[in-house]
Amino acid sequence: MSVTPKLNSDRPMVLVTVTGVDSPGITSAMTEILATGNVVIHDIGQAVIHDLLSLSILFELGHGADDKAVIKDLLFKATEMGLKLDFRVFDSKSESQKERLRSKGYRYALTLISDKVTAKALHAVTGVVAKFGLNIDTIERLSDAEFSCVEMIVSKEQALERSELKKELLTIARETGVDVALQAEGLYRRAKRMVVLDMDSTLIQSEVIDEFARERGVYKEVAEITESAMRGNLPFDESLKKRVSKLVGLTTAEIDAVYKRIELTPGAEELIRVLKKLGYKTAIISGGFSVIAERFRERLGIDYAYANQLEMEKGIATGRVIPPIVNAERKADLLDVIAQNERIHLDQVIAIGDGANDLLMLERAGLGIAFNAKPLVREKADFSINQKNLKSILYLLGISGRDLTDLA
Repeated sequence: MSVTPKLNSDRPMVLVTVTGVDSPGITSAMTEILATGNVVIHDIGQAVIHDLLSLSILFELGHGADDKAVIKDLLFKATEMGLKLDFRVFDSKSESQKERLRSKGYRYALTLISDKVTAKALHAVTGVVAKFGLNIDTIERLSDAEFSCVEMIVSKEQALERSELKKELLTIARETGVDVALQAEGLYRRAKRMVVLDMDSTLIQSEVIDEFARERGVYKEVAEITESAMRGNLPFDESLKKRVSKLVGLTTAEIDAVYKRIELTPGAEELIRVLKKLGYKTAIISGGFSVIAERFRERLGIDYAYANQLEMEKGIATGRVIPPIVNAERKADLLDVIAQNERIHLDQVIAIGDGANDLLMLERAGLGIAFNAKPLVREKADFSINQKNLKSILYLLGISGRDLTDLA
């Protein structure tokens, strides 16, 4: 939470803004004049977009400083460097001006992700931001080559009621095809330390139990039960037992065949690679099966994998699952256990899933992401993403395309 800057005196405040083509030494030249004038700087901000600079400095003139001399020297230097300088002088004692100087108390990060972030989407989001009385402090493109990710830092003096805002952002996402994430901006957003993923239809592009059923020739019956369970229409434990009962006779050779044809979700390998380089702990917590989850854990170098265990006798499935069943409650509890084991605060955990049995896990984590999820899950999760690529999760951590290039 930000605080109001303290004014050292009742002297006038000056806000100067320098714009023009960027080059080395501009900020140094401006601050040299301010140092000579013995001013007190209260705020500074600078941005460069395609070689065009915008530098703003808010300062209070020092006792004995010649107001006109400082401003005149700044104007002369800017002109000498081929830049434009605008300035405003106002009374620091004015209540209205003090209000304008006050930093907003609550800050939030809005992240827009798509194959191409359109002007229509930007207009819709900024319109909603204004409607809810939020101020846009900064806007930055995070993607590298394409205009596919934009991050806005917005602020408000009072805490935001996020549920109504989230509904409007979901509507924008449906209408424009641009996903919009809203997070509290602060230390925990920038200090995430663990990412937990569901496996089926999240880390991988298949539902493993459906693939096992395909091997046994009972795909249609099992797929219908799977779909009902993922939509929340059938208790998970009941649906799992029903589906596994149809897998009697499944062999280890058939399990191997299923593993070989499973494809990872695009971006999964890069996501895990980057997270490992940055020191994150990673985990698979799945309502699928350990015979597949363990293989992906080893293949990708993931730290933990928890999933259901098929009961096998002499290499053949009995049609039963070994308790405890990894259902919605156990998923959330396992996330808790891993975080405690690693001494990681839950606010520093990201959970990613697509089904109704992931909801408790998504709620337990500091940030829950519904990835290409069912409607029920999209509505209840912190954030829904439909971009088909897990690499986009990195943008929610504030990691830019340039950062990813540096990590390559």
